[in-house]
Amino acid sequence: MEFGIAGKIAMVAASSKGIGLAVAKELAAEGCRVSLCARGRDRLDSALNGVPGSIGTVCDVSSADDLERWHEETVAQLGPVEILVSNSGGPPAGEWTSLTDDQWREGIDSTLMSVVRMTRLVTPAMMAGGWGRIVHISSIVAKEPLAILPISSTLRAGLSALTRLQAAELGQHGITANCVLPGHTLTDRQRHLAQIRAEQSGSTEEEMLRQQAEAIPVKRLADPSEIGAAVAFLCSERAAYISGVNLLVDGGLVRGPG
Repeated sequence: MEFGIAGKIAMVAASSKGIGLAVAKELAAEGCRVSLCARGRDRLDSALNGVPGSIGTVCDVSSADDLERWHEETVAQLGPVEILVSNSGGPPAGEWTSLTDDQWREGIDSTLMSVVRMTRLVTPAMMAGGWGRIVHISSIVAKEPLAILPISSTLRAGLSALTRLQAAELGQHGITANCVLPGHTLTDRQRHLAQIRAEQSGSTEEEMLRQQAEAIPVKRLADPSEIGAAVAFLCSERAAYISGVNLLVDGGLVRGPG
């Protein structure tokens, strides 16, 4: 399938590993010119080596100043941004009664305000150009909250609402806005959560991952590239009439309404 986005300029946040890196690779394979960001220079440089023709900026997405600098460097080196994929590391896990105000504030900055700020930076140029694709990386906890992830569950649900608002406002300018809700995906974050559950249950990380896979109808965890492929499609010309969607990519795990 021809996606029709060769030459488009894309910013992919938190893209030095996991789902973010998989998205960057998929967009680069479609001919996009991709700008990556990560908090650490070494990991960012390693990621750039795997994404042909890409550029990168050291950036903490929870920092408004860092995001503005990343956007400015992207525009200076590549041109106005036409595709934005927002992404971030997950907020801390734990019982909601044990998480501090500071942890909640940090989660809000990294998970929600980063999206608000990134979108605010790129939409003026998209509106001027009459074309744009915005995809937010979220989580299935937006649909099925997890007790171990109260901050993420709360903020991801809010992000779903924000996505629909953005789609309604930006559609007249040729811009789509969608949200991808990955299920259990084999990333460092997933292994970290499995380790927490293993410590609580007296089991092992690998056993926790096996149990997760067994609960999924397709009987396996996702590879990050499978999430990347869904994101790339939503960024394509083929997906021009898809907007305001919160797309589950979870192997059929969530049984309720999509």
